[in-house]
Amino acid sequence: MSDAYPYRTRGSRPNRSAETVSNRSHAAIPVVIVAVAVGLYLGRFTVLFPGLLGLMLLTVGGSFLSTRLNPLSPHFYLTRKPSWSSVGIVFLGSLALLVGAYAMWLHHWGPLVPTL
Repeated sequence: MSDAYPYRTRGSRPNRSAETVSNRSHAAIPVVIVAVAVGLYLGRFTVLFPGLLGLMLLTVGGSFLSTRLNPLSPHFYLTRKPSWSSVGIVFLGSLALLVGAYAMWLHHWGPLVPTL
């Protein structure tokens, strides 16, 4: 008998649970939560901080969505992509910052230009 096909008992199966690694990343979620909290806090000093941070997160969300959907993007072929939940959280964070900046500007909760 050759060693090319080693004998396995009926109950033995290769352990694939240790080999499987998720190819979806949730790393952006805590970063977005901290960015929203910092942006809303810095909105007390100027309304531009949460607005610009919201626009930045909107751009990042578009990039994450392109990574998931656009086959012409070189990032589409990465082995590890952002998860759908992280894409949604990035867009929700940008929406929260933009709405927060608008509410701060509308109710005069913070100045437009920071004062010294």
